[in-house]
Amino acid sequence: MSSEPTEAALTPRRRVPTQARSRRKVEHVLDTASRLVVERGVEALTTRDIALASGVPVASLYQYFADKEDVLIALAERDMAEMDDQVLADLSGLRDLTLASLVRTTMGAFVTVYQRRRAFVEIYLRGRTNAALHQFGREHNARVAATLRGFAIEKGLALPTLPVKTALLAVEIGDRVFQLAYEHDDEGDQELVEEGITLVTAYLERYAAPASSRRVET
Repeated sequence: MSSEPTEAALTPRRRVPTQARSRRKVEHVLDTASRLVVERGVEALTTRDIALASGVPVASLYQYFADKEDVLIALAERDMAEMDDQVLADLSGLRDLTLASLVRTTMGAFVTVYQRRRAFVEIYLRGRTNAALHQFGREHNARVAATLRGFAIEKGLALPTLPVKTALLAVEIGDRVFQLAYEHDDEGDQELVEEGITLVTAYLERYAAPASSRRVET
């Protein structure tokens, strides 16, 4: 029998609120959990701590989150969405768009979010021991890889022959670089991040389109 987690086990079980008041309550819970993660760490955190600090009855908390891991996944999901928005915003401001600047800007956008979302560093870069959280991160990496690959080809930065698996591996390499850079440093080892940018860029440059074929829109 396979020891791999089932798809159902990896799917967040929380109820998504539809009313504005309930959504605000959930955001408040997540903000509180984020603060507690930074203060106490992932392992020491409990759902009772979150409920008490946020002023929400434990029973009410369980209406939206099945357990502590569910809260952590919700935090990771929110911060990853913020990362995606940051990448898009930073790329839209680029005037010199190349494959190298695409890599640098994307990884730089991630660093920007890491700096203001310290709980994400604890949850994802340091505490990715939960199977559901690990799978969620892998799925996000796959979406990022597909989006950036399509963007690079559409803009004439990369050849259409850029394999999907190569783009995915580039993102996974960057993910691992960030794990190492933030393993013991809350600010992140920027020298290591720079080395990672160089590594990922060199790996992808094999599929860079000739400069004459680039169709970068201003």
